[in-house]
Amino acid sequence: MTTEQPALDLDPDGLAVRREVLGAQHVDAALSRADAVTADFQELITRYAWGGIWTRPGLDRRMRSAITLTALVAHGHYSELEMHLRAALRNGLTREEIVEVLLQSAIYCGVPAANSAFAVARRVLAEPDPAD
Repeated sequence: MTTEQPALDLDPDGLAVRREVLGAQHVDAALSRADAVTADFQELITRYAWGGIWTRPGLDRRMRSAITLTALVAHGHYSELEMHLRAALRNGLTREEIVEVLLQSAIYCGVPAANSAFAVARRVLAEPDPAD
C-alpha cells in the first residue's frame, strides 16, 4: 500500500463546519497527512461526523461541544479531549462552563476520568483565547 497523497472527496458542508469548529490550521494539517491508509477515514469523519451530525439543526454547537467533552472524558480519549476543549471555546463555551461540564462528568463518568480530564483542561485553559 502506498502512502502518497490521495485525492480526497470531502463533503463541503462537513469540511466547512470541521474547519470552523476545530480551526482551519488543525484540519488542513490533518488532511495534508492523509494517505492511502487514512484517506477513507478522513472522508468518513468529514461526511458523517461533521457533515451529518454537527450540521443538524437540533442542537447548537455549544451543546454539541458539551456533549462531546463528556463523551471523551467517559471513554478516556484525552488527546481528542484537548482538541475539543479548544473547539468548545471556539464554539462559545466559557472556561467556567467547561469546568462545570468536567465536574458533571466526574459524577457520571468517574472521578479518575475527570481527574485526568482536568489535567488536560488546565493546560488548554491556560492558553490564550483561540483565534484562527
